[in-house]
Amino acid sequence: MTEDSQRNFRSVYYEKVGFRGVEEKKSLEILLKDDRLGILPPHHESHAQVMMYRKEQYCDVLHALEVVRFVSDATPQVEVYLRMYQLESGKLPRSPSFPLEPEDEVFLAIAKAVEEMVEDSVDCYWIIRSFVNQLKNKYRESLPQLPKAFEQYLNLEDSRLLSHLKTCSALSKLPYDLWFKRCFAGCLPESSLQRVWDKVVSGSCKILVFVAVEILLTFKIKVMALNSAEKITKFLENIPQDSSDAIVSKAIDLWHKHCGTPVHSA
Repeated sequence: MTEDSQRNFRSVYYEKVGFRGVEEKKSLEILLKDDRLGILPPHHESHAQVMMYRKEQYCDVLHALEVVRFVSDATPQVEVYLRMYQLESGKLPRSPSFPLEPEDEVFLAIAKAVEEMVEDSVDCYWIIRSFVNQLKNKYRESLPQLPKAFEQYLNLEDSRLLSHLKTCSALSKLPYDLWFKRCFAGCLPESSLQRVWDKVVSGSCKILVFVAVEILLTFKIKVMALNSAEKITKFLENIPQDSSDAIVSKAIDLWHKHCGTPVHSA
């Protein structure tokens, strides 16, 4: 599917949920705030009142953290979001000096990415919160299966490249957490990330597999020239940013090639 047709697909979707003439910059924000993530109800006349409640809840949780001195004016905003999420989910540690858990690092990576897309702090928190909850709940069983799916589709696209990864003992050491748990947050630039997350929010985490496959295909010559798992992983964790939009476009084409035109294919 071409980039133009992909944009048309999204335009049709936005019109369906009541948003016309959407700016590209705001597209993910609107998609994340629609009823699919439960931030706003499907009835538009209720949006203002619901967002008022959301803002009040945000302020109450933030105030509670300030009272117990877990956050201050000097606390980085993404860490504030993390502490709010921990408090609301009953996982606030006894001290802010306690080391972060792996799931906290995932939260922070996603929070940093959303912070670049969304200006309002209340909206930003609710989007992060709902997106993380979707990954934990809706995709809880699907996400652990993605490395195996990655191997399957890479074999179909380029078995020689897969054999090289196995020969180097790199297959089990690829940056799967970066790709599948963080959904490429911290790997792809904002414009590319938005297009991938559009698909995740719309119901398909399998798009993550095809982005990973396309990264390998795009940088095949470089990867084939590396002969150790450590070097391959290090390169894949820091891929050049200037190819990202083309990678995502080709990944979407692969997604349609192997999965048809799924709307909610997990």
